[in-house]
Amino acid sequence: MFDALGLTCMICWCMMLFCPLHADLQCMGSGTQELPISNLTLNQKRMELSWQSSKNFSSYLCTMAANFKYREIKVKNKSCRFEVEDSVPLYRGAVFTITVPKTNISKICQFFPEGINGSAIENFSCVIYNISLMNCTWQAGRNAPGDTQYFLYWQNSRDDDQTECQLYIKDEDDRNVGCKFQNVTIKDKTSYFLVNGSHKAFLIQFYDNYTKLYTIERLPPPLNVTTNCTSNPGGCIFTWQQPLLSHVENADCFEYEINIQNKDEIPEEKKNRLVAENKYEYQSYNPEKKSILRIRARGKRRCSVNRKWGEWSDPVEFGGEKDYFISVILLLTALGTILVTLLHYCLCKRCCSSKRIFPPIPQPRGKFDMPAEGDIQTENVLLSQKSCTEEITVIEEMT
Repeated sequence: MFDALGLTCMICWCMMLFCPLHADLQCMGSGTQELPISNLTLNQKRMELSWQSSKNFSSYLCTMAANFKYREIKVKNKSCRFEVEDSVPLYRGAVFTITVPKTNISKICQFFPEGINGSAIENFSCVIYNISLMNCTWQAGRNAPGDTQYFLYWQNSRDDDQTECQLYIKDEDDRNVGCKFQNVTIKDKTSYFLVNGSHKAFLIQFYDNYTKLYTIERLPPPLNVTTNCTSNPGGCIFTWQQPLLSHVENADCFEYEINIQNKDEIPEEKKNRLVAENKYEYQSYNPEKKSILRIRARGKRRCSVNRKWGEWSDPVEFGGEKDYFISVILLLTALGTILVTLLHYCLCKRCCSSKRIFPPIPQPRGKFDMPAEGDIQTENVLLSQKSCTEEITVIEEMT
């Protein structure tokens, strides 16, 4: 059986390499005699292969070899349908084989895309971002005429209808080279993309692709990244929330990469740390140095989340704090000194004029003379000076 299977595969690949590209299906039998299996047809949209048989066999073995992949289905009727998960692209051609078990009866058919060889698009890629937006881009085929136009169709799952792009991206020649999709829903199923080419005079080959949408999603950064650091004992606790995705709510489906660098250094990947939780304790904290924290996420293998690293979070600075307590004490002391000095100055200006500090010397008077007006003023100055001195003494004791 293995020898027959190996021979079948060799015939398949030889047909793919050397047969011309002008027919949909080219079939050949396993021998010179007329085979009971005939009229093979392929429904490319449904990935369904059907045939007719002049004899009633209890079962058939249906195989497909395409793009260096091999699929096999055992059926009891005269048709087989390859599931989307088992399907492979057909734009490079495929080989279908119908075999009757326990016999030497087999029918081999080669599928060739019609059109100019090398006219199908190249470098097709799609990316999903911002939860529900998807961009697909491609390049025109290297052998396609300059006025070839391309049209993209896609099917989110086999249960959904096939829809055409509504917002094409065009190049300078007004040729479609991409498409923008909105409100894309990621399902845990395989999606199908088909790009057909059109030209007024020539046939253009198609391009198709199967993919799971979560594998092309660009993960957003983790949310609400916070740091809580202490100087004694020195250390930090970093916390964050999982990236916001439309199809994943389980926080255990993510793992994270943490990057910590001094602010004046260039980030180095080798210093990154892998974390499986939404929390990390950082023990190498230096309060005197300002550092920068960044985090990104990717999916775990058991979850339907992209395994490629997503976007980095915005940088969060921590560390480099100064001891402001001493500065505040010094500032308050300086302000107090200035206020006391200003208060002294105001009191001296009010109470200690030059006449009060240096009063005139009183003149001697006679025993029976009445007090002169100057003597009365001198006594008043002395009393005021005494009162001013007492007020200053009280203020100094308070300070």
